[in-house]
Amino acid sequence: MRHKVTGKKLSKNSSQRKALFKSLINSLIIHEAIKTTEAKAKVVRILAEKLITQGKTGTLQARRAIEAFLQNKMVVKKIVEDLGPLFKSRQGGFTRIIRLGRRDGDGAMMVRLELVEKPKPIEKITKTK
Repeated sequence: MRHKVTGKKLSKNSSQRKALFKSLINSLIIHEAIKTTEAKAKVVRILAEKLITQGKTGTLQARRAIEAFLQNKMVVKKIVEDLGPLFKSRQGGFTRIIRLGRRDGDGAMMVRLELVEKPKPIEKITKTK
């Protein structure tokens, strides 16, 4: 019986799944959109939204919790400083899934997982002499 057992195994053991989720979430935050299979996107979407919700508070505890999971300081900084204020008024639904069609090799449904709102690009500071 699978009472109260959530999540998909995706034919991977727990360490492989955790590494897969970390890399997909890191890519999603850095590039603001990723292309993956529908099954992976649905699982990663849940985790990414929880991390963004934690980042909205902006506290040290939230930073440390996000960094403990992702282990990437650049991504943690982007979640807390850029995405947190951007999604401050939004209660949820920070990501969207757009179907792209089936993959040629195995027929898996491919999707684009992206953030609903894009942070404004930071202008590069140029040094003048």
